[in-house]
This record gives sequence, structure tokens and C-alpha cells, in this order.
Amino acid sequence: MELRVLNYFLTVAREESFSRAAEKLHLSQPTLSRQLKDLEDEFGKQLLIREPRRILLTDDGALLRRRAEEILSLVEKTEGELLSSNEDISGDIRIGAGESVHFGLIMAAARQLQKQHPRIRFHIATGDGNTTLTRLDRGLIDFAFVYGRLDPAKYQELPLPIRDQWVLFLRKDDELAKQDTIKASDLWHRPLLFSRQALSLSTHGDELLNWLQKPLEELHIAGSYTLLYNATLMVKEGMGYAISFDQLINTTGTSLCTRPLEPAIFTEPSIVWKKNQVFSKASQAFLAALQEKFNA
Repeated sequence: MELRVLNYFLTVAREESFSRAAEKLHLSQPTLSRQLKDLEDEFGKQLLIREPRRILLTDDGALLRRRAEEILSLVEKTEGELLSSNEDISGDIRIGAGESVHFGLIMAAARQLQKQHPRIRFHIATGDGNTTLTRLDRGLIDFAFVYGRLDPAKYQELPLPIRDQWVLFLRKDDELAKQDTIKASDLWHRPLLFSRQALSLSTHGDELLNWLQKPLEELHIAGSYTLLYNATLMVKEGMGYAISFDQLINTTGTSLCTRPLEPAIFTEPSIVWKKNQVFSKASQAFLAALQEKFNA
């Protein structure tokens, strides 16, 4: 299996057409078709479903697409790291992060570094904690901005001297909006919208359940979400109450508001990387900038 052919396969999967993919790859359509037929023969499995007007993926094809994206991303990243010179630090730094107003502090450090080394490029992959750590484990990102307790045998971390406060997102016309704070008992019999990682009881899921004082099966879970913006659309429709970090959504001029939890819950994030990870020059410079900024 050659990287060149993997790129051919990925292009066809994205374009859903041999003709469009061949044009993008500057190949003839018969050549492209033959290369991918040889790839299927190599694996002994059908990867593509050739319909008259579009190309679809089989289950095996969908698996190969995911792996091809990961492989080619790592190849691109490695090439950039090896081509970086000592005099002019350049290359790509990939950071995975969930939603937090404090992530702006990380970007402030990134901008300062970029002023010194303009050829450093930053790429942000947004996702919940589980998704972000999976990307880190697979080498698809260099750093993760995450919350909660992690395995010290697997990760190194830079604790950040900041914290996010948990609040309840609700409609302004809701009876709970008349209260200054929200107690756990206020929510025991109301429909709740949890983040996906809170439902999985990972990272900060435990502290939310400790605050609620009830196991999940005794609560009314009306739905889940990955990113808060979509959850607020559910709240607007009256589908439930979302518990998340404060300041992520500006509720001014909307039908929504927030109320702090009582007792208050705060969570502190960290910048995390894999233990014994070999960093590029760009990533080394970024870590040094973060350590200097946060006095580590």
C-alpha cells in the first residue's frame, strides 16, 4: 500500500467521483480507476461502490478513509518537522481543545510566538475531552487543552492558573430564571442536557454528578451534546436545561440566560502532551513559551 495510492483513494472518497478526482489529481480516469482496483485486489475487499452518478464507500472503505486521513496527516506533519531549519523555526503546531473562554490565553501565547517566528502555523481541532485525547494518542495533535484527572504514566501536563465556572443555561421565561442561583434539587425532576463526556463519566463528569447528588439513572436526561452552541438551540426550543461553562455563549439579546450553580463548581484546565513525546522545533518553542507565560 503506497502513500500515493492512499491519496488517490482519499481524493475519490471526498469527491465521490472518479472524473472529478482524476481532474484534481491530474490523472486520466482509467489510470485512477485501475490504481484503486489494484488497491481493492491487494486487500481482497471491495472499498468502493461504483454507482452511475456517484462513488460510495463500503464499510471497509469508510475504515480505510479514516485511517488514510490519519496516515497522510502524520506524513505531512513529519515532513514539515524535518524540513524546519535551526535558524528559522517553522512548521505546524496542532492543538486539540474543548470550549473555554480561557483558551484565548493559549492563543495569546501562540500569537507572541508567531511574531518571533512567522512561519509557524497553528491548527486548532475542536472537540470534547475524549475526542481530543484520542487525537493526542494517535499523534494527530501535539497538545491538548483538557480538563480533569489524567494518567501521569501516559501524559505530562502543564496546569494552568485559571478556572472555568459551571452554570445552567435556561430560557429567560423559565421559572428557574427568577432564582439567583440553582441548587441540585432544582434539577432532579427536570430535563437535562449533558455534554457527551459528562455522560461518559470521564474527566469532570464525576464532579457534576457529585454536585447533583444523584446517579444518572435517577435523573431525567433529555439529550446530550458535544458543542454548547447546538445545545443552546435545544434549550431555546424548551427541550431541556444545559449545564456547561460560563461565558461560552453570549446570551445578551437572546431568549436565554445563565444562572450559577450553588454551591459553585469550578474546573481548572491543563495543557497536556504525551509522555516521552518527541517534539518538533516549533512545538518545543511553543511549550517553552507556555511555560514562561504561566510561570511553570
